[in-house]
Amino acid sequence: MQDFFNRLKQQFESGLPFVAYRKPNRTEVKAILQNDDVLHRVETFEERGFVFSPFDEAKDAVILPLNTSEVISISNYVNVSGNTQFSFESNISTQEWEFHLELVKKGLKAIERGALKKVVLSRKEEVNLEAANPFLIFKNLLTSYASAFVYLWHHPKVGLWLGATPETLLKIEGRQFSMMSLAGTQSFEGTTDVTWKAKELEEQQFVTDFILENIEPYIQNIKVSETETVKAGNLLHLNTLVKGVLNPEDLNFKRLLKSLHPTPAVCGVPKENARQFILDQENYNREFYTGFLGELNFETTSRPRTGRRNVENRAYTFNKTSTQLYVNLRCMQIQGGKAMIYVGGGITESSNPEKEWAETVSKSLVMKKVLK
Repeated sequence: MQDFFNRLKQQFESGLPFVAYRKPNRTEVKAILQNDDVLHRVETFEERGFVFSPFDEAKDAVILPLNTSEVISISNYVNVSGNTQFSFESNISTQEWEFHLELVKKGLKAIERGALKKVVLSRKEEVNLEAANPFLIFKNLLTSYASAFVYLWHHPKVGLWLGATPETLLKIEGRQFSMMSLAGTQSFEGTTDVTWKAKELEEQQFVTDFILENIEPYIQNIKVSETETVKAGNLLHLNTLVKGVLNPEDLNFKRLLKSLHPTPAVCGVPKENARQFILDQENYNREFYTGFLGELNFETTSRPRTGRRNVENRAYTFNKTSTQLYVNLRCMQIQGGKAMIYVGGGITESSNPEKEWAETVSKSLVMKKVLK
């Protein structure tokens, strides 16, 4: 295990790109180590590698290509040292608080006049670190958030990001498609048996409706699960799973992805109005926060399920293409001796500015926890 992290550290100190990550509820930690410092951008989404895409779809996604990288992994990861205590200082100014309240009020006014139905508004919080060790922070994320997609991503020409996101954007296994509709937030108080207010229910329904509308041209046999409460760190969310089968006659993955990203869970409704409002009013660059990341067009090997009477079939295997993308939530960027923590919340007509501020504070604790 130590050899794995030593390789990551060596890659980082050599100024070479890499990503290390663990999928939700798994114990295997993978890493993709690019063998040069070239900044590769996605063009067709037919490329194979680990993709990292920003919120603003007008900007290019970055990829660590499999054909110019080495893939290593460790199984059954356990952080034997436990959480490491970090010393940090977090000071939120009155000006930041006031700006976010005014931002939410602007969003409510846009909703009131009919320009928007929902908009997701965010902020960036700077935390001063006495010792910024991304590998220890990554280990703490792995230990603390077993059900999240946990990652450490670095490119010398872009920056260093870490996160533990609870939200899957989409998964494609062969022709099988699935997507998560995740929205609504409240603090976890020891149980998932909670009551949701109309505001959170409406917010989550916007996301589900948006997904169903936009996948209809590309997906067949669509099935929608019951909405359930799920736990992510110290927070609860509403989640609905949408499944289906890719339509082979009209399969353009780049077009499908463009129609879905960014979803109302991170942007708003209508999408273009909300995206422009965010770019005009938030007063900072989200960069990769609320973008997406993950495995693009990986090749997996499957064996058919067989019974004892068909043992000989177990020798047969087949390959299929797998894409698993996650929304970049609960994330931070390390710059020098600072951690930039990104947090936000969905604004609908029933939102309260002070409560929306409190929600961003709760979400920031998810990341601050691994710095303590």
